[in-house]
Amino acid sequence: MTTPTSSPASTPRLGELERAVMEQLWDRAAEHPEGESVREVLEGLPAGRDLAYTTVMTVLDRLTKKQLVTRARDGRAWRYRPAGTRESLTAETMRASLEDASDRHAALLHFLDGASPDELAELRAALAEVERRRG
Repeated sequence: MTTPTSSPASTPRLGELERAVMEQLWDRAAEHPEGESVREVLEGLPAGRDLAYTTVMTVLDRLTKKQLVTRARDGRAWRYRPAGTRESLTAETMRASLEDASDRHAALLHFLDGASPDELAELRAALAEVERRRG
């Protein structure tokens, strides 16, 4: 699986239905490494949604254009797979938010001021791991 190649400044924001489709593709990626058809995505969405096949097809097309999913031909249909992980999209979104801030230091301080002790411990551990990797 590859990571989307969009730059942090162009990280796409997801609408509610786009998010639901991405969540399904991520959740089922291990079971369906070949990807899912529009019909499979439609059938896997929460039962409370009354969606048309063409609506899901349009959402998957938009996600493809945003480089969040890849698609491959399977007969007359397309099979869709996430182009990256939840974590990679979250990281890109965080970077884009920092790029949008006029004062990155202040934005980071506000973020950290709102973090729980557990979240701060996770951040310290992640920073230590990155420093080890960079040697």
